[in-house]
Amino acid sequence: MTEVTKPAVRPARPFFSSGPCAKRPGWTPEALKNALVSRSHRSKPGKARLKDAIDRTRKILGVPADYRIGIVPASDTGAMEMAMWSMLGPREVDLYAWESFGEDWVTDTVKQLKLKAEVHKAGYGKLPELKSTKDRDVVFLWNGTTSGVKVPNGDWIPADREGITICDATSAAFAMDLPWDKLDATTFSWQKVLGGEAAHGILILSPRAVARLESYTPAWPMPKIFRMTKGGKVTEGLFEGETINTPSMVAVEDYLDALTWAESVGGLKGLIARSNANLKALADGINGGAFGFLAENEAIRSNTSVCIKVVDPWFAGLNEEAQAEAAKKIASALEKEGVALDVAGYRAAPPGLRIWCGATVEEADVKALTPWLNWAVAQVKASAS
Repeated sequence: MTEVTKPAVRPARPFFSSGPCAKRPGWTPEALKNALVSRSHRSKPGKARLKDAIDRTRKILGVPADYRIGIVPASDTGAMEMAMWSMLGPREVDLYAWESFGEDWVTDTVKQLKLKAEVHKAGYGKLPELKSTKDRDVVFLWNGTTSGVKVPNGDWIPADREGITICDATSAAFAMDLPWDKLDATTFSWQKVLGGEAAHGILILSPRAVARLESYTPAWPMPKIFRMTKGGKVTEGLFEGETINTPSMVAVEDYLDALTWAESVGGLKGLIARSNANLKALADGINGGAFGFLAENEAIRSNTSVCIKVVDPWFAGLNEEAQAEAAKKIASALEKEGVALDVAGYRAAPPGLRIWCGATVEEADVKALTPWLNWAVAQVKASAS
């Protein structure tokens, strides 16, 4: 095997996982020293912390005052399924899927809820035609975490729609502009752009979504953790910090710390700028090398969960099974050197890598990583010869 020269500079923080994602710069466990442990989340200080998390989320994201924000169980998945199982049913549904999580919402709607739906699909790296009709409900992702493909805007969603939109925004919130006037039920988890701890989700409801909850009762049984109404009215306490089940107050403290950091870097504009700078650093670094973007169209390319594919001619000459194995070896080589951890592409996606470029990642670390990407390809290529 030919020896391949290693790059001289390593990322200071090799954390490029797409979830849970890198903690904010400078984070240590000391940030959790004031967590409300050994106290009830329903105590006065417990409720105050949960309400603070809701209020600061609203301020940073620019969520309208008449939208409700709730902290819910089971991360983004729990938030999405709460919305879908509580609100879908009165109308036919448009489903958009171009990666694995979008496919999950198709399964929920078509196979579990057994609703009449039109499914709009595209392969990894592409986006289906977006053509929402005003009389149908819509379920879609803003950003496909496993494909690196985002919707470019909300212009395709009718302002005078009669149905509601349900949007999985888990790797988009805090990194992309979300048009709240086009979104009725929006979900995300703390573990993505702000690098929070897993297990809790956020559910944001427009007045239109609340009207749906109060006017419609699903035909199927509703588990306790999905119930958001009582006596035909929305449970307001849920959106004031009175969570359905017991949250981790350590995780809440960590989210509050992340929000404080977000405020310190300029709020939403600062967070978006950091993510965009990281994407540009990656694009500049891989240009002309062994990698290219899975999302070839820049207009739909994610600035958080960035998926890249090997474009070296050697790789193209391998069969599908050999490509998958080579991609695993490339990710392993990067991890073994301690320069990029947890960057293997999603198992159902085309062979490649997934580099998290969200706001908690430092631009300097992305720049330091890019020479190592070419090194890893050369290393695996040399070992195969």
